Amino acid sequence: MSGFKPFEIIPGDPSRSLVILADHAMNRLPAEYGDLGLPAEAFKRHIAYDIGVEDVTRGLCARLGVPAVLGCFSRLLIDPNRGEDDPTLIMKLSDGMVIPANHPLSAEERDRRLNLYHRPYHNAVATTIAEVWRLSRKPPLVISLHSFTHAWKGVGRPWHAGVLWDTDPRAAQLLIGLLSADPALVVGDNEPYDGALRGDTMHRHCSMTGLPHALLEIRQDLISETPGIKSWVDRLAPILASLADNPDLHQVELHGSRVV
Repeated sequence: MSGFKPFEIIPGDPSRSLVILADHAMNRLPAEYGDLGLPAEAFKRHIAYDIGVEDVTRGLCARLGVPAVLGCFSRLLIDPNRGEDDPTLIMKLSDGMVIPANHPLSAEERDRRLNLYHRPYHNAVATTIAEVWRLSRKPPLVISLHSFTHAWKGVGRPWHAGVLWDTDPRAAQLLIGLLSADPALVVGDNEPYDGALRGDTMHRHCSMTGLPHALLEIRQDLISETPGIKSWVDRLAPILASLADNPDLHQVELHGSRVV
């Protein structure tokens, strides 16, 4: 494994009881996997990671002083935002690109990637949430950050951002409202994806435990360069601070799931 660490924990003050997650923050691979048989340009694309999210997350952590957990491996190796039994956990084909090292894939290699990368990441998420909860003495609000392409299969996506959620509306509806207060923004409600996915990070750590949460998707072309990243940090910092200061978002409530 050559010292490759599958996650990074950004330390922060637990008193605000807010945890930020960035499943797809990085496009890195352990040296032993080479390039998975792919050209270098593949790792600059959305198929490898969520463009812009690492810098937005670091900016928010610096501004708010809160902790975060970042995934340090490319989703092309194994996707931390999928359940262990999800058929898209290790992609053979992603947005038209075949991943040679992922097909065929032995059961032993699948287990190896789970044990060395996927499970350690989720253990870090669970540990960070539990520690913030213990030290703040209240259930933390969990915000997961992702980014999406400006177009899909030739069709433009009008949303600047989207908030994904399953059946717990608490944080998601407030976040949609706060973002939509800016008339310049088009904000998707469970767009461009549906927030109900069995076994994904939010389902596993929040929906099934009753923690308030929301997944925020930002369009990649808006955070692909430094000015856009700074603009979104400026926009999101006061919004997340206001959510974290809301006592209603520090209660355990089991709302179930549309996928259970």
